[in-house]
Amino acid sequence: MRIPAHSVCTAIRDDIVSGVFERGSRLTEEQLARRYGVSRVPVREALRTLESEGFVVTRRHAGAHVAEPTDQEAADLLEIRLLLEPLGAARAAQRRTEAHLKVLRGLVRLGQERARRGQGEDLRSLGAWFHETLAQACGSPGLTALLTQLRHKTAWMYTVDQPAAPVESWAEHGAIVDAVARGDVERARSLTALHAERAAAAHRLRRPERVRTSQHAVNIASVRN
Repeated sequence: MRIPAHSVCTAIRDDIVSGVFERGSRLTEEQLARRYGVSRVPVREALRTLESEGFVVTRRHAGAHVAEPTDQEAADLLEIRLLLEPLGAARAAQRRTEAHLKVLRGLVRLGQERARRGQGEDLRSLGAWFHETLAQACGSPGLTALLTQLRHKTAWMYTVDQPAAPVESWAEHGAIVDAVARGDVERARSLTALHAERAAAAHRLRRPERVRTSQHAVNIASVRN
C-alpha cells in the first residue's frame, strides 16, 4: 500500500483505531515505512505526532509502541468529550456559515431517511460526518482539532451500540441544527449536552487482549460524578 507522505499519520492512526496494530504492539520505522510505501522520515514525524495525541508511547531501549490506555483514562476521555461537544455547538451557533448549515441540514435529512428505513451502517457514518461538520462550524481551529482527536480516541477505546430509537436520535440532531441556525447559543449547548450524555450511555469499553485494566465495564453515570 502506497500513500502520500503527508497522509502517513492519518493512516497509522486509522490502523491503530481499527485494531490493525494492537495495543502494546511495537511500531518500527522500517515496518511502517514498508507498509505505507514511504521513507522513514514521514513515519518518524507521524510517530511523534501520534505520541503527542496519546496513541503511541516511546519506551526507553524499546522504541515506539501502541499505547495501552487504562479504564480510568478512557472514562476521563469520555467525560472531556461530554464537556467539549456542547461548547462546540454553542460556538457553532455564533460562528457557523451558510455552507455549514447546508451540509448539516442535508445530513439530518439523510439520517432521518436512513433511520426510518433501519439502515444502521449508513447511520454510523452519517453520524460521524454530522459531528465532524458541527465541530468545524465552531469557527475555532483549536477546538475543532480537540473534538476530532476525541472522536478518534473514543472510537479506539470504545464500541458504540446503535441507538435504540434512531429516529429520535436524528430528531435530536435536527433540533441541534435548528438552534445553531437561529444563533440560539444556550439551546444549542443544552441540546448537545443532552444528546452527548445519551450517546455516552451506549459506549462500551473495547477489551483487546493486551489492555492493562480490570474487566469491569465503565459506569457512565459514575463518570459524571
